[in-house]
Amino acid sequence: MKGEIDEANLVPETSLINKENQDSSATTTTTLLLTTFVAVSGSFVFGSAIGYSSPVQSDLTKDLNLSVAEYSLFGSILTIGAMIGAAMSGRIADLIGRRATMGFSEMFCILGWLAIYLSKVAVWLDVGRFLVGYGMGVLSFVVPVYIAEITPKDLRGGFTTVHQLMICLGVSVAYLLGSFIGWRILALIGMVPCVIQMMGLFIIPESPRWLAKVGRWEEFEIALQRLRGESADISYESHEIKDYTQKLTKLSEGSILDLFQPKYARSLFVGVGLMVLQQFGGVNGIAFYSSSIFESAGFSSKIGMIAMVVVQIPMTTLGVVLMDKSGRRPLLLISATGTCIGCFLVGLSFSLQFVKLLSGDASYLALAGVLVYTGSFSLGMGGIPWVIMSEVNNTHKKFFGFKLNSSIS
Repeated sequence: MKGEIDEANLVPETSLINKENQDSSATTTTTLLLTTFVAVSGSFVFGSAIGYSSPVQSDLTKDLNLSVAEYSLFGSILTIGAMIGAAMSGRIADLIGRRATMGFSEMFCILGWLAIYLSKVAVWLDVGRFLVGYGMGVLSFVVPVYIAEITPKDLRGGFTTVHQLMICLGVSVAYLLGSFIGWRILALIGMVPCVIQMMGLFIIPESPRWLAKVGRWEEFEIALQRLRGESADISYESHEIKDYTQKLTKLSEGSILDLFQPKYARSLFVGVGLMVLQQFGGVNGIAFYSSSIFESAGFSSKIGMIAMVVVQIPMTTLGVVLMDKSGRRPLLLISATGTCIGCFLVGLSFSLQFVKLLSGDASYLALAGVLVYTGSFSLGMGGIPWVIMSEVNNTHKKFFGFKLNSSIS
């Protein structure tokens, strides 16, 4: 790169200013709440896609006569599509804007859910699941970025945690509904939040920071004013964003390869390392195949799925509340320990069944293991790696770091 950014000059919000200059930007307006709701509808889509396969496994395999290998491909191809979508999301979001990118991703999700609903053979199931995964991957990047760009810095932390809460809610709703309705109807229901977001995108403003980045200054002022309220004084925040954007344009455009410079090694290792631990810690195995785990352990899959919902939502909420009070590291250590214990209990349950010990009570041990894992993951490992990643990366490398970590997750 031609030059390095002076963080003190690049982020003027760190300077001391009068309190009255910040009051207008720290106000929560109806437009801001509505815009956030529309954005996190995409987070709900993300969660419902993850939670879809587990509760419908039994009915789906029976109706379409799927083999274990065919169902396994159906479950896992979602992550392949998501990886491709996440890798492309940054470039798309910069090219057409945050709002258009969310609409673009929802088109893939709607087509995917429709393909799953109409499927009569395994190949169309896989095509639909892949399309949903691709859209999900794009959403995993653009939704938190958009929320961070539209919210005042004083409220940004609270608003961005809604993204993780809505993912959790989407998974939980899919688990709950999938225990009582058929797989085709659940696929149709999966399209509902996609349609809600598509319709909502027509009434919410574009990201002011993106508009400033592409030089659409008049639209930038209008969008920022809408988000902060008609009577709000946006002069300071407007100047701050303009100054930040102009300083960035004076620097040579970076690339993802710049992340691998020695001075970024530690932050890259922390961010990517946490994402690797998050994904290789068994979360997809539990999320995609929890119904099969309960049935194999001799426990009711419906009761098990409902129990997961009962645990998941409160633990995610608790994690959000404790994140700033207890700190990231202690909560992450507790969460990681809990997921380890949960995996151990599930493995121990099947081991005891295999050697004919505690055959009657082993099913409850498997249930306890899945619930401990789910609660612990929701407490910290699900959301904290994203927060830490955004905090350890330098401002001008955060975009590439976020894109890389989105691809891994």
